[in-house]
Amino acid sequence: MASSLFIRAARKLRAPTPTSTSISLSPLSLLSHLQNPSPLPAPQTLAPSLPPAIHPSTWIAPSTRSPRILRRFPFELSVASISSSSGTADERPGRAADGGGGGGGSPAPAAPAPSWVELYVPASVRPYALLARLDKPIGTWLLAWPCMWSITMAATPGELPNLKMLALFGCGAVLLRGAGCTINDLLDRDIDKKVERTKSRPFASGILTPFEGLSFLGFQLLLGLGILLQLNNYSRVLGASSLFLVFSYPLMKRLTFWPQAYLGLTFNWGALLGWAAIKESLDPSIVLPLYTAGVCWTLVYDTIYAHQDKEDDLKVGVKSTALRFGSLTEYWITGFGAACISSLALSGYNAELAWPFYPFLIAASGQLAWQILTVDLSNRADCNRKFVSNKWFGALVFSGILFGRLAS
Repeated sequence: MASSLFIRAARKLRAPTPTSTSISLSPLSLLSHLQNPSPLPAPQTLAPSLPPAIHPSTWIAPSTRSPRILRRFPFELSVASISSSSGTADERPGRAADGGGGGGGSPAPAAPAPSWVELYVPASVRPYALLARLDKPIGTWLLAWPCMWSITMAATPGELPNLKMLALFGCGAVLLRGAGCTINDLLDRDIDKKVERTKSRPFASGILTPFEGLSFLGFQLLLGLGILLQLNNYSRVLGASSLFLVFSYPLMKRLTFWPQAYLGLTFNWGALLGWAAIKESLDPSIVLPLYTAGVCWTLVYDTIYAHQDKEDDLKVGVKSTALRFGSLTEYWITGFGAACISSLALSGYNAELAWPFYPFLIAASGQLAWQILTVDLSNRADCNRKFVSNKWFGALVFSGILFGRLAS
């Protein structure tokens, strides 16, 4: 009896269950299977499916637990982290700050790196340094270059220009540019609050009060007066007369679509003053073409610069050549660029500069043409890049005048 029960239990254990699948491995059954193939059964799920791969830079909530098999590894695997195809995103800072890139939307631009003013200037005086734009020296270069051109052109043939005058005018450019920015920000503080690029300026953001700004302006003008008094009497009168242009320029954007032309008259006054500081007089055949060249140059670079703010300017009701020229901007600035180079050539010819002046002038022409032909006026970053590059245009012209005078 016991033996019969044992045999029955053994047969039940050997019998296949309805849910299992057995495949005979005998030669006959294998040959039959090859002649009449049947689909293999789907593999049984041995573990829950793994979650989608997570990029290492993606934050994971503390309550989220990885599957047990992944918790054995000290790191998480990701398709994105090991892919080398060109379809992965470029995550370098500032990659798509303005335009550039197809598809749907560009990532937000990376925050700009802190300037030397923010890193090294004491906090108590930092707002004044920012007000004077000491962290953005391009304005000082654009103001200083016409002075350097004129001083060098007035030098004695075959000799270096007056280094003391170059240094004085360099310091004067820093002070006068800072004073101009202070005046501009005082008058435009209500407008600056509404413009994205300028709403963080000291007055617009409330870091400085108008009284503090006026006090700082008086300090800048006092230092500028100390430089002016070191010049001859003719230059003192000529230099003091430029203050009218400096104080009235910020109002021009409310009155005319040509504030860039008025800025040109202001920024290039040094083309007259530099010559007068050396010669104690003015030679119209030399300084007037030089001054005209500077004004036309300003119309080129500041029109490009104004295209950064054209949408905001329309909202707040201020005017500029960028709005005046519109879609014809490239034709206008091409004309001003040609007038600039022609006037420089005429001034150098009348000053009897030697042949080295002209190769440098050709190089400067190429730099200006590069700006005009390649600028993307709908891209703020590119407009600013072309604007800042004008320091090299000024350097090329200065080098041509210097070598032309040394060789004459």
